[in-house]
Amino acid sequence: MSRPIFPIFVDAEQLAGQLNNQQLQIIDMCALESYNEGHIPGALHLDYADIVAQRPPISGLLADYKHLEELFSRLGLRNNAHILAYDSEGSGKAARLFWTLAACGINNVSILNGGIHAWLAGKHPLSKEKKQLSSNPFSLTPTADVIADKAYILEHLKTPDVMILDARSPEEYGGSDLRSKRGGHIPGAKNLDWSLTFDRQDLLRLKPTATIQALLDERGFSTKKEIIVHCQTHHRSALIYAILKSLGYPRVRGYHGSWSEWGNCLETPIEK
Repeated sequence: MSRPIFPIFVDAEQLAGQLNNQQLQIIDMCALESYNEGHIPGALHLDYADIVAQRPPISGLLADYKHLEELFSRLGLRNNAHILAYDSEGSGKAARLFWTLAACGINNVSILNGGIHAWLAGKHPLSKEKKQLSSNPFSLTPTADVIADKAYILEHLKTPDVMILDARSPEEYGGSDLRSKRGGHIPGAKNLDWSLTFDRQDLLRLKPTATIQALLDERGFSTKKEIIVHCQTHHRSALIYAILKSLGYPRVRGYHGSWSEWGNCLETPIEK
């Protein structure tokens, strides 16, 4: 494939200048009602629920590869395209697609910084045209080195080269906000609430790189370590995954079962 159009995180102004680029495919992950009211011109709509799987009480699992291949083929995605995703809620959904595609071996993917809010603030055009593409064969190459599961974490709990980043709130991390059978955190995990990485007063855009890097440095997250990120369902932590990749961290995995699995399993060790 040719040189990527964009880095991982893209500003609205950058995107506006590339709307006619035929190499670009834009994915809207806002609510369908919002998409129908107006979306970035040329954007295809994708429902977040279609890229995750549920096995109650476990939520947010990586969907079956066959399902994903059929989904992306039906949507009309092309293997030789550069895919850009956006949403309306802090880029968690867009980042989960970013990670999902990475798990499928697709790396020419970007996220719109600030999502639809940044696009609207820049007074960029909207469209109500519901773009539909013809089905197109889309091939996946499953890539296990971006994925962590319960067994992998249990195996590496005491590995000095591996760190765990818990992207939940401090209350969830400490166990007072209970969202599974058990509260607390994975032993040794460091807490970095995902909401600290973006600015609610600035259209949900990411905070300056230096600010985010300082948060990571304070917690000891080094580029020399492998970092496993998780939250409750690997939605919030997907944004942290994308941020780490954008900052040049070479070894990052997403725990897609996250605390909905770990906290609901009575055999896994926890700390509070």
